[in-house]
Amino acid sequence: MSNNGRRNTQGKGTPGNKRNEKQSGYNKGKAGSTYNSNYKTPKGEGKPYSKPKAGGAKPKTNSDEIRLNKYIGNSGMCSRRDADIYIQSGNVKVNGEVVTEMGYKVKLSDKVEFDGVNITPEKKEYILINKPKNFATSGDGEAGMRNIVELVRSATNAKLRPIGRMDKNTTGLLLLTNDSDLERKFSQPNQKSFKIYQVTLGKSLKFEDLEKLNGGVVHLGEHRLFVDEVSYVENEPKTEIGIKLRTPNVKVVRSIFESFGYDVVKVDRVVFAGLTKKNLPRGNFRFLTEQEIINLKNI
Repeated sequence: MSNNGRRNTQGKGTPGNKRNEKQSGYNKGKAGSTYNSNYKTPKGEGKPYSKPKAGGAKPKTNSDEIRLNKYIGNSGMCSRRDADIYIQSGNVKVNGEVVTEMGYKVKLSDKVEFDGVNITPEKKEYILINKPKNFATSGDGEAGMRNIVELVRSATNAKLRPIGRMDKNTTGLLLLTNDSDLERKFSQPNQKSFKIYQVTLGKSLKFEDLEKLNGGVVHLGEHRLFVDEVSYVENEPKTEIGIKLRTPNVKVVRSIFESFGYDVVKVDRVVFAGLTKKNLPRGNFRFLTEQEIINLKNI
């Protein structure tokens, strides 16, 4: 991924910041930029292959085979150039046999081990979308309702899944990926990462209720939930509330305020694990930058 595709996505990331939903035009298709529905992911990106060593076995030429370093690169383990180094070092096995030959080709059905780990050739992709209303995040949505994955089909052929679920009325940041490890990580009940929501209530939140919520434990039936922070949104009516949580369950946001006797009109996720809606209008999406992916994996 080129350096030109990187863009600072850090926002203030604290409850109380007024969200900015400018419906501007789409930007050019780069990592860190928004995409429109007609965008096609460029093919053939990546660094040149290393030339096979003289005297080595001739690579296979079947059309259903790909170079081993490309197979590794597509798995997301490392770049193709770094894969060549691992191959030369004897850290790659194909069907149980160590392969050190540059330019070696494998079938998609072959078993490839990279540094002791079985890998698959699907390139890992990470797309951040600002979810609009009336889109389902699972296959069991209401009849006639569109799935959120439809909005990114023009940009990738990868089979992406949303991390966590959002009901049709909840809007805001949602991460789509085919990285099952990251999906499991952010689906665990005990999270280190913060999510920030802007909640619109049917009536003003009383100050004494805000104090009870702020930095305290909320009991939802038999469950106990810790709320990191709650505040009024600056320069907005006291019906606009910012709430900071670690739980991946979006439904609890509504349940928290309903347990205090408030009707929840709208829930919008404005921060997800350090990612913000900056330059990402409603319904738009973008691929994460390399640094953003590293940050998520290091949380």
